[in-house]
This record gives sequence, structure tokens and C-alpha cells, in this order.
Amino acid sequence: MTTLFFATDIHGSDICWNKFLNAGKFYSADVLILGGDMTGKAIVPFIHQGGDKYRMTLLQQDFDISSPEELQDMIKRVRSRGYYPYMTNPDEIAELSKDPDRIYQLFISEALKVVGQWMEIAAKKLDGTGLKVYVCPGNDDRFEVDDILRASKHVTLAEGQVNDIQGHEMIASGWANPTPWHTYREEDESGLAKRYEAMTSQLKNPATAIFNIHVPPHKSNLDEAPELDENLRPKYAGQALKAVGSTALRKSIEKFQPLLGLHGHIHEGRGVSRIGKTLCINPGSMYEQGVLQGAIVKLGKNKVENYVLTQG
Repeated sequence: MTTLFFATDIHGSDICWNKFLNAGKFYSADVLILGGDMTGKAIVPFIHQGGDKYRMTLLQQDFDISSPEELQDMIKRVRSRGYYPYMTNPDEIAELSKDPDRIYQLFISEALKVVGQWMEIAAKKLDGTGLKVYVCPGNDDRFEVDDILRASKHVTLAEGQVNDIQGHEMIASGWANPTPWHTYREEDESGLAKRYEAMTSQLKNPATAIFNIHVPPHKSNLDEAPELDENLRPKYAGQALKAVGSTALRKSIEKFQPLLGLHGHIHEGRGVSRIGKTLCINPGSMYEQGVLQGAIVKLGKNKVENYVLTQG
């Protein structure tokens, strides 16, 4: 029997990455699988005010920092939420305000730097353990992330590959159907269908396979997100929900009936669903709270023996 731990959408949170790496020992897992969206969404300037003093804004709240201890505590707090601290000064802030492209490049630089640091942490924690770790960047992750993962000796880049998970073939992709935010890895359903076909055509035994696909299948109850208006604001205070998953993925699952589907993308879509014989799981995401949501799945040769959603 194979025990795997799956989590997704940690969006740059240091604490969630460390919890993910620790999950192997904590849950006695044989394999760790991280779904898409590794990187964060914002950079937070720490503006030097002279001496040990800094000023910064987090979640529309201003903070004045007056000691090295307070500074380190706030940096840790920002990183736990998945944001990127940037040490700066009033003069540089004035210059940056005139150059949005430079701000964007700073954000990219900080995001990629953290992914590199995460690979160093993985090397220290995983060395000698024999634990297999598979990571698949998601639609929010730049393509440079793949190069960093590819260079790691302890983490396997799973995108577009068929990997052997102790006798179970796993296909993986972080690409998504179009979103209102026009992220890095998006394409229409016909493109996704070709992407899935390139992998499923290599499967020797689809019935025991794992589909590690970032976007959930359409109308699976794992893909319900608040419907947005033309200004990208939730309609009816977020009470109106809409199925936003991939129709191409659903058709592929219906055709091949793999043993297990591992999904994310829709943070509030935590739950399980069955499409024919396939068990589909979206563990959800609460990365901003520093909470790692995941799923422990025990796989027999031809069936899912049991599973449980985790949070901690």
C-alpha cells in the first residue's frame, strides 16, 4: 500500500512549505505531492525611517517598527502569508512609484529567490530520507519556476510528465482554462485536451493512474467559485457560485476512469467528489492564515483504500 500526502495552492507561504516538507514524517507518507501555485501574489515594502525604524503596510494596516526584533517578527509574519518583504527607503519608493514595470520586476525577482530558498530547505530536510517529492507549478507560477525545480536533486518537476508513484502512473499539469486574471499558464479547453492527451496516451494502465491536475473537473462540486461582475467583484456578496472547472479534464476523467484525481485552483472548493469510479479531491487552501490544508490518501493496487482531509 502507498501513502501519499497532497497539498496545493500555498502561494509563497514559508510556513506552508515547511509544513508540507514535514508532512512525510508526520503522516508517515511515502510520497509528497504539491499541486500548483507555489508563488505569492504581492511584495510588501519595508521603508527605512532611520536607525532601527521601519514603516510598512500589511492588509491596509500601517505598522511602525522600532527594533530589530520587531522587524524580524514582521518579516516572518509577511512571509507566512505568502507575501515578499522588500527592504527599501523613501527615495527608492519615490522612484519606484514612477516605474510600475520596475516594481513588477522586483516582485518577480523576490518570488523566484524564495523558490530557490525553498529548494535549499528541501535539500536539508529531505537528504537521506528517500522521500519522493513531486511539484507541479500552477497557472499563477511563472515558467522560470520550472527551471529552479528542474535543478533540484530532491524535488521532481512533474509538469507534463508521467511519473511512477510506486506502481501508479501519475500525470500532472498546472495549466488551467481561462480565468479573469489572465495568468501565466492558461489555454482554452481544446488546448487542455491536447495537453492531457499527450500524457494519457502514454498510460499503460489508466484504471490505476493518478491525475494530478491543478484545475478541477467541471461541475464536480470542487470547482465552485464566487461569480464575478464586470469589475471582478463577487456578485451577491459571494453567495452566487459558478462552476469554473475544466470540461476537457472532466471528459478525460470520464473516458479513462483513473483511480484518483488530485486538484486545487479553487481555494474554497475543499472536498471530495466521484466521477464514475474516480475519486477526485480538492484539499482547498488557507495559505494566508499559515494553515496547510491537505489530503492523506492510501492507495492499494487497484483501489483507494482510504483517505482523509487534513488541516494544520
